[in-house]
Amino acid sequence: MLSNTSKYAIRAMIYLAMNAQNNTRIGIKKIADDLKIPSPFLAKILQLLARHKILTSTKGPNGGFGIGADPYKITLYKIVTLMEGDDVFEKCLISLRICNEENTPCAVHEKYEPIRKSIRTLFNEMNLGILVKDIKTRNHFLAI
Repeated sequence: MLSNTSKYAIRAMIYLAMNAQNNTRIGIKKIADDLKIPSPFLAKILQLLARHKILTSTKGPNGGFGIGADPYKITLYKIVTLMEGDDVFEKCLISLRICNEENTPCAVHEKYEPIRKSIRTLFNEMNLGILVKDIKTRNHFLAI
């Protein structure tokens, strides 16, 4: 359902939120190595997030990336829509257009529409703060 770009962005944001102490900046190479993400690809993702003020970016020898907003205010929906727009939450499952009742729905619309709404709600309600807290307190597995 999600592109690798969105998955990498979410993983990197969780990683940075988990390591956010006293305005800590982490270099792109360390993040890429720890997350096993190609650094040129990750750099483009993090630069986009920094342009949207979700991350902070500092250049230079002690530079790197850090969380730019309260992790409890950064939803998964925000991250995914910055990476790939809201198509994943709006477009039809089997067509390239928006699928709705006014626009002759596709063959799976009736079954998929409630699922799409549930996913959108989940992504709007789930934020980095909740994820980091759950990972730390409940000892959840995080494949980063």
